[in-house]
Amino acid sequence: MFALLTWQVATHGALRTLDERYGLALGGSALPAPVAQFFADLGNITVALPVLLVAVAGALWRSVRAQRRARGTGTSPQEAPDAVEGPGPVPVPVRRWLPPLAALGTMALVPAMVVPAKVWIGRPGPPRMAGAPHDGFFPSGHAATAAVAYGLVALLLLHERRRSARTVHGPGAALLAGAVVLLNVGVGVGLVRQGYHWPLDVVASWCLSGVVLTLWSAVCARWYEAGGAGRR
Repeated sequence: MFALLTWQVATHGALRTLDERYGLALGGSALPAPVAQFFADLGNITVALPVLLVAVAGALWRSVRAQRRARGTGTSPQEAPDAVEGPGPVPVPVRRWLPPLAALGTMALVPAMVVPAKVWIGRPGPPRMAGAPHDGFFPSGHAATAAVAYGLVALLLLHERRRSARTVHGPGAALLAGAVVLLNVGVGVGLVRQGYHWPLDVVASWCLSGVVLTLWSAVCARWYEAGGAGRR
Protein backbone atom coordinates (compact mmCIF):
# COMPACT_ATOMS: atom_id res chain seq x y z
CA MET A 1 0.00 0.00 0.00
CA PHE A 2 2.77 2.43 0.87
CA ALA A 3 4.56 1.66 -2.40
CA LEU A 4 1.34 2.25 -4.35
CA LEU A 5 0.67 5.58 -2.65
CA THR A 6 4.28 6.70 -3.12
CA TRP A 7 4.16 5.84 -6.81
CA GLN A 8 0.91 7.76 -7.30
CA VAL A 9 2.15 10.83 -5.44
CA ALA A 10 5.58 10.86 -7.10
CA THR A 11 4.16 10.49 -10.62
CA HIS A 12 1.18 12.83 -10.14
CA GLY A 13 -1.18 9.92 -10.68
CA ALA A 14 -4.96 9.78 -10.46
CA LEU A 15 -4.91 9.07 -6.72
CA ARG A 16 -2.92 12.24 -6.10
CA THR A 17 -5.46 14.28 -8.07
CA LEU A 18 -8.35 12.86 -6.05
CA ASP A 19 -6.34 13.27 -2.86
CA GLU A 20 -5.82 16.97 -3.38
CA ARG A 21 -9.42 17.52 -4.43
CA TYR A 22 -10.87 15.86 -1.33
CA GLY A 23 -8.17 17.35 0.86
CA LEU A 24 -9.23 20.85 -0.12
CA ALA A 25 -12.87 19.91 0.47
CA LEU A 26 -12.11 18.62 3.95
CA GLY A 27 -10.01 21.68 4.67
CA GLY A 28 -13.06 23.84 4.05
CA SER A 29 -15.47 21.61 5.96
CA ALA A 30 -17.65 22.63 8.88
CA LEU A 31 -15.55 20.68 11.41
CA PRO A 32 -14.75 23.18 14.18
CA ALA A 33 -11.20 24.45 13.82
CA PRO A 34 -10.42 24.32 17.58
CA VAL A 35 -11.39 20.64 17.72
CA ALA A 36 -9.36 19.85 14.61
CA GLN A 37 -6.37 21.74 15.99
CA PHE A 38 -6.57 19.86 19.29
CA PHE A 39 -6.33 16.50 17.55
CA ALA A 40 -3.66 17.72 15.13
CA ASP A 41 -1.53 18.82 18.09
CA LEU A 42 -1.65 15.28 19.48
CA GLY A 43 0.76 14.39 16.68
CA ASN A 44 3.40 16.80 17.99
CA ILE A 45 6.48 15.09 19.40
CA THR A 46 6.20 17.34 22.46
CA VAL A 47 2.84 15.71 23.23
CA ALA A 48 3.23 12.12 22.02
CA LEU A 49 6.71 11.46 23.38
CA PRO A 50 5.92 12.35 27.03
CA VAL A 51 2.91 10.00 26.89
CA LEU A 52 5.15 7.20 25.64
CA LEU A 53 7.78 7.99 28.29
CA VAL A 54 5.16 7.62 31.02
CA ALA A 55 4.13 4.22 29.64
CA VAL A 56 7.77 3.12 29.37
CA ALA A 57 8.51 4.27 32.92
CA GLY A 58 5.46 2.38 34.19
CA ALA A 59 6.52 -0.81 32.43
CA LEU A 60 10.07 -0.53 33.79
CA TRP A 61 8.78 0.09 37.29
CA ARG A 62 6.55 -2.99 37.15
CA SER A 63 9.55 -5.02 36.05
CA VAL A 64 11.69 -3.74 38.93
CA ARG A 65 8.88 -4.30 41.42
CA ALA A 66 8.38 -7.88 40.24
CA GLN A 67 12.10 -8.59 40.64
CA ARG A 68 12.09 -7.13 44.16
CA ARG A 69 9.12 -9.28 45.11
CA ALA A 70 10.92 -12.36 43.83
CA ARG A 71 14.03 -11.53 45.85
CA GLY A 72 12.00 -10.76 48.97
CA THR A 73 10.28 -14.13 48.87
CA GLY A 74 13.46 -15.99 48.04
CA THR A 75 12.12 -17.06 44.66
CA SER A 76 14.64 -18.12 42.11
CA PRO A 77 14.74 -16.27 38.77
CA GLN A 78 13.15 -19.26 37.08
CA GLU A 79 10.27 -19.31 39.57
CA ALA A 80 9.71 -15.54 39.57
CA PRO A 81 6.82 -13.97 37.66
CA ASP A 82 9.24 -13.05 34.90
CA ALA A 83 10.30 -16.65 34.35
CA VAL A 84 9.50 -18.63 31.26
CA GLU A 85 8.45 -22.22 31.54
CA GLY A 86 8.92 -24.44 28.57
CA PRO A 87 10.71 -27.47 27.20
CA GLY A 88 14.45 -27.50 27.63
CA PRO A 89 16.88 -28.14 30.44
CA VAL A 90 17.17 -24.52 31.65
CA PRO A 91 14.26 -22.05 31.63
CA VAL A 92 15.09 -18.60 30.33
CA PRO A 93 13.81 -15.62 32.32
CA VAL A 94 11.74 -13.11 30.41
CA ARG A 95 13.53 -9.81 29.89
CA ARG A 96 10.57 -7.60 30.74
CA TRP A 97 12.70 -4.48 30.77
CA LEU A 98 13.76 -4.90 27.14
CA PRO A 99 10.40 -4.15 25.41
CA PRO A 100 10.01 -0.70 27.05
CA LEU A 101 13.54 0.22 26.03
CA ALA A 102 12.89 -1.19 22.57
CA ALA A 103 9.83 1.08 22.40
CA LEU A 104 12.08 4.12 22.76
CA GLY A 105 14.37 2.82 20.05
CA THR A 106 11.37 2.19 17.81
CA MET A 107 10.16 5.74 18.34
CA ALA A 108 13.55 6.98 17.15
CA LEU A 109 12.96 5.20 13.84
CA VAL A 110 10.10 7.54 12.93
CA PRO A 111 12.20 10.49 11.72
CA ALA A 112 14.71 8.08 10.19
CA MET A 113 11.92 6.73 7.96
CA VAL A 114 9.86 9.84 7.36
CA VAL A 115 12.48 12.52 6.69
CA PRO A 116 14.27 10.73 3.80
CA ALA A 117 10.90 9.99 2.18
CA LYS A 118 9.87 13.63 2.50
CA VAL A 119 13.10 14.80 0.87
CA TRP A 120 12.92 12.23 -1.89
CA ILE A 121 9.27 12.80 -2.83
CA GLY A 122 9.31 16.56 -2.23
CA ARG A 123 5.55 16.90 -2.36
CA PRO A 124 4.20 20.43 -1.81
CA GLY A 125 1.78 20.87 1.04
CA PRO A 126 -1.74 22.31 0.99
CA PRO A 127 -2.19 26.03 0.23
CA ARG A 128 -1.92 26.93 3.91
CA MET A 129 1.62 25.56 3.97
CA ALA A 130 2.77 27.46 0.87
CA GLY A 131 5.10 29.62 2.94
CA ALA A 132 6.56 26.73 4.94
CA PRO A 133 10.35 26.72 5.31
CA HIS A 134 10.52 23.18 3.92
CA ASP A 135 9.03 21.41 0.93
CA GLY A 136 8.12 17.80 1.55
CA PHE A 137 4.88 16.66 3.13
CA PHE A 138 4.65 13.01 2.12
CA PRO A 139 4.43 11.09 4.41
CA SER A 140 3.19 13.01 7.44
CA GLY A 141 5.62 13.12 10.33
CA HIS A 142 2.88 14.13 12.78
CA ALA A 143 0.65 11.23 11.77
CA ALA A 144 3.54 8.76 12.03
CA THR A 145 4.55 10.15 15.43
CA ALA A 146 1.03 9.74 16.79
CA ALA A 147 0.50 6.28 15.32
CA VAL A 148 3.80 4.87 16.60
CA ALA A 149 3.80 6.57 20.01
CA TYR A 150 0.21 5.83 20.99
CA GLY A 151 0.39 2.43 19.33
CA LEU A 152 3.41 1.52 21.45
CA VAL A 153 1.61 2.69 24.58
CA ALA A 154 -1.29 0.38 23.76
CA LEU A 155 1.00 -2.55 22.95
CA LEU A 156 2.93 -2.14 26.20
CA LEU A 157 -0.33 -2.25 28.13
CA LEU A 158 -1.69 -5.19 26.13
CA HIS A 159 1.48 -7.25 26.53
CA GLU A 160 1.45 -6.57 30.27
CA ARG A 161 -2.16 -7.70 30.37
CA ARG A 162 -1.26 -10.89 28.51
CA ARG A 163 1.58 -11.60 30.95
CA SER A 164 -0.68 -11.25 33.98
CA ALA A 165 -3.94 -12.62 32.59
CA ARG A 166 -2.53 -14.92 29.90
CA THR A 167 -4.75 -13.27 27.29
CA VAL A 168 -5.03 -10.06 25.31
CA HIS A 169 -8.66 -10.67 24.44
CA GLY A 170 -11.67 -9.22 26.15
CA PRO A 171 -13.60 -5.96 26.26
CA GLY A 172 -10.73 -4.06 27.88
CA ALA A 173 -8.29 -4.91 25.11
CA ALA A 174 -10.87 -4.14 22.43
CA LEU A 175 -11.67 -0.78 24.00
CA LEU A 176 -7.99 0.13 24.20
CA ALA A 177 -7.36 -0.81 20.59
CA GLY A 178 -10.45 1.05 19.46
CA ALA A 179 -9.44 4.15 21.41
CA VAL A 180 -6.01 4.21 19.77
CA VAL A 181 -7.53 3.81 16.32
CA LEU A 182 -10.05 6.59 16.90
CA LEU A 183 -7.37 8.86 18.34
CA ASN A 184 -5.19 8.41 15.25
CA VAL A 185 -8.15 8.98 12.95
CA GLY A 186 -8.77 12.21 14.85
CA VAL A 187 -5.14 13.23 14.40
CA GLY A 188 -5.30 12.53 10.67
CA VAL A 189 -8.57 14.39 10.18
CA GLY A 190 -7.25 17.30 12.22
CA LEU A 191 -4.08 17.56 10.14
CA VAL A 192 -6.06 17.62 6.90
CA ARG A 193 -8.80 19.93 8.21
CA GLN A 194 -6.22 22.45 9.38
CA GLY A 195 -4.43 22.37 6.05
CA TYR A 196 -1.18 20.86 7.32
CA HIS A 197 -1.26 17.74 5.16
CA TRP A 198 -3.06 16.01 2.31
CA PRO A 199 -5.06 12.86 3.17
CA LEU A 200 -2.62 10.49 1.46
CA ASP A 201 0.24 11.95 3.52
CA VAL A 202 -1.57 10.66 6.59
CA VAL A 203 -2.54 7.28 5.12
CA ALA A 204 1.04 6.64 4.00
CA SER A 205 2.28 7.32 7.53
CA TRP A 206 -0.24 4.84 8.89
CA CYS A 207 1.13 2.22 6.49
CA LEU A 208 4.70 2.77 7.70
CA SER A 209 3.62 2.85 11.33
CA GLY A 210 1.72 -0.42 10.98
CA VAL A 211 4.87 -2.15 9.79
CA VAL A 212 6.95 -0.68 12.63
CA LEU A 213 4.44 -1.65 15.31
CA THR A 214 4.05 -5.15 13.92
CA LEU A 215 7.82 -5.72 13.96
CA TRP A 216 8.11 -4.40 17.52
CA SER A 217 5.30 -6.64 18.71
CA ALA A 218 6.73 -9.72 16.98
CA VAL A 219 10.19 -9.22 18.44
CA CYS A 220 9.17 -8.18 21.94
CA ALA A 221 6.61 -10.96 22.31
CA ARG A 222 9.58 -13.29 22.81
CA TRP A 223 10.44 -11.43 26.01
CA TYR A 224 6.88 -11.54 27.30
CA GLU A 225 5.36 -14.85 26.37
CA ALA A 226 5.64 -18.03 28.40
CA GLY A 227 6.38 -21.35 26.84
CA GLY A 228 8.46 -22.19 23.82
CA ALA A 229 7.98 -18.78 22.17
CA GLY A 230 9.74 -17.09 25.04
CA ARG A 231 12.93 -19.15 24.93
CA ARG A 232 16.07 -17.86 23.24
